[in-house]
Amino acid sequence: MHVHLIDGTYELFRSYYGAPPAQAPDGREVGAVRGLLASLVSLLGKDAVTHIGIAFDTVIESFRNALFAGYKTGDGIDPPLWAQFPLAERAARALGLVTWSMVEFEADDALATMAVRAGADARVERVFLGTPDKDLAQMVQGDRIVQFDRKNHAVLDAAAVRAKFGVAPASIPDLLALVGDDADGIPGLPKWGSKSASVLLAHYGSLDAIPDDPGQWAVKVRGAEGLAAVLREHRAAAALYKKLATLRTDVPLTESVDDLRWRGPTEDLAALCREIGYERLLERVPPPRG
Repeated sequence: MHVHLIDGTYELFRSYYGAPPAQAPDGREVGAVRGLLASLVSLLGKDAVTHIGIAFDTVIESFRNALFAGYKTGDGIDPPLWAQFPLAERAARALGLVTWSMVEFEADDALATMAVRAGADARVERVFLGTPDKDLAQMVQGDRIVQFDRKNHAVLDAAAVRAKFGVAPASIPDLLALVGDDADGIPGLPKWGSKSASVLLAHYGSLDAIPDDPGQWAVKVRGAEGLAAVLREHRAAAALYKKLATLRTDVPLTESVDDLRWRGPTEDLAALCREIGYERLLERVPPPRG
């Protein structure tokens, strides 16, 4: 079997900025939710899609905000998009998908947790992490647990992660700690760029293993003296940034792999589609596979 794990927050954002706006009969903006539903129904129509789960950031803040004040928040999200978050989770559940609503943890943590769980199941041939988010690249394992960028129809296995980022999947948190991640509010270290960081991490694997003395570096990078000085001064900050970038795989999800089997929509889907003026979607929902 194949397991598909979907980043619902990313998909809702993608729909909001990519699908046309639409109003429900009561005047609410629901275009992003309609687009999300259409995208999920399309995915369910694929032959190999039998087991699927989706995770949402019910709130943007998480335990990481208590660790670092600069970590991402919900500030700046367009109000018409933010207003559709609760409806999006209702829609996913009405479609019959196992839906994780994250508050203390992030959606990425839920996906990482289930990816490990599914990857350990001998019956699972492949786990698809349905997001292009570079954070999830750390969960890639060979060609068994892969990222699936549905927008660009691209699959990233371990070799593709190395080709794209210059490091192994396990080194992605170290890379983000050094160079930063604007999307998550991780500032990174001064002077450190992706080229120098990836060259060093490709050799050492972890920022903790990079010697303080650049004279001991086994690979050559431009500006080594300055980079080493910054790393020596900011190792504690780098360790914190790595912790922020490292996904948790211990989220207390109650579902097993078997629970992810899609058995069709619930009886709530028809009512929800009427609520958002999208009854025509019902004709496109495929039957569940045996």
